[in-house]
Amino acid sequence: MSPLPQRILVTGANGNLGRQLIGRLCDVSDEDGGERPIVRALVRSEAAASRVRNLSAACRPEVMVGDYAQVESMRQAVAGCAGVVHLVGIIKESERATYASAHEETCRILEEVCAQAGCRRIVYLSILGSRPGAGNPCLNSKGLAERVLLEGRVPATILRVPMVLGPDDFASAALRAQAQSRVVPLVRGGRTLQQPIDSRDVVNAILAALTDESSAMTALDLGGPECLQHRELLARVAALHGKTPLIFPIPAPLARLFAAAMERLSKNPPITRTMLEILQSDDRIEDASCCKQLGITLTPLSETLRAYMQPETRPETRPEASGKKFSSTPSKETKTKPEANIHD
Repeated sequence: MSPLPQRILVTGANGNLGRQLIGRLCDVSDEDGGERPIVRALVRSEAAASRVRNLSAACRPEVMVGDYAQVESMRQAVAGCAGVVHLVGIIKESERATYASAHEETCRILEEVCAQAGCRRIVYLSILGSRPGAGNPCLNSKGLAERVLLEGRVPATILRVPMVLGPDDFASAALRAQAQSRVVPLVRGGRTLQQPIDSRDVVNAILAALTDESSAMTALDLGGPECLQHRELLARVAALHGKTPLIFPIPAPLARLFAAAMERLSKNPPITRTMLEILQSDDRIEDASCCKQLGITLTPLSETLRAYMQPETRPETRPEASGKKFSSTPSKETKTKPEANIHD
């Protein structure tokens, strides 16, 4: 296995995956005695910077406050970094962040400054189903952003993931809340296929991609170990709480009508038609070859649910994961849908 880059930039570092990734990078030398990489975290506000600085007493990352859409800001952030992990993204547009500005523009600027700085690899976290020309505006934008990187001058790895379950993330919190409710209204009765993946596995995949020293441009679909309907996933989580919620089916046309009404009535609607379409799209992928290529082992869904869904559990932000361990020196192999708002 190739070493991790000596210095790694994480954009969107205050997001749930960003914090967990930084925690793992800070633990590298503790895992196998290897040299710990220098971690630089890029966030958009001083409040976010303070939260990232306080992640670990043992390892405090370099923290920079900047603007993902400003060339000079990104140039300063990238300087000296051989590896870059780009976690910035949205599934809901706002007045200050459109899909194009959050996805395509940030990737265009990132590719430009990384090429100038001589970066070794960019790892970009995307959404399962993203592709240029997709009918869904968000998935189309993500696909166009992927294309910017894949056609660029810096070797890039695209990781497309479905629902991510982990500590303190929105998807896990929403699922726990549903599991503890007496009645749960679900579009189409919760028959959408989902393939949730453990956040620790996503972090492992990112770390594996960072060790790739080739010039390959790679796009990988990475899902969890089980594909099941949302109602089945809900039932398994509810069982951990000793509950059996009643599912109240909502017809899809009615849900779309509600989302359209919210768009007209609110500047910041809780749900949009674009978001609804993403959340209702079926996830079904065969990712054995992807896992083999990355050299990772997926955490069983039952283990993920026990870690993050049981009552009164407060998992740490840096849980040990199954799969490969990584260091900045060669070693032996020892064994969110992204958030709705742009990461800080």
